[in-house]
Amino acid sequence: MELKKGEYCPLIKKDCIQLKCSWFTHVRGTDPNTGKDVDHYDCAMTWLPMLLVENSKEQRQTGAAVESFRNEMVKANNINIDMIKDKINNSTLTNHNHKIK
Repeated sequence: MELKKGEYCPLIKKDCIQLKCSWFTHVRGTDPNTGKDVDHYDCAMTWLPMLLVENSKEQRQTGAAVESFRNEMVKANNINIDMIKDKINNSTLTNHNHKIK
């Protein structure tokens, strides 16, 4: 059994008026579920599930990028801290045998 999309609009309680409606929107891009190209008009309410899936995907990618950046900053900060400790420990100013651990 093949399902077909209906044309009934619950907002105006009749068939869709397409381009006469402000919510009839053109979307161009890639469907995040199938990977296929998308380039057509449809009701904004119809686009919502696909756009929510795409938004979730982008948020996950952003979170991963932020975590990766954080990890790199922690590494860089640890290197800087170690260099500063070495400089203090090897400095001629520390004649009192005080070492930072």
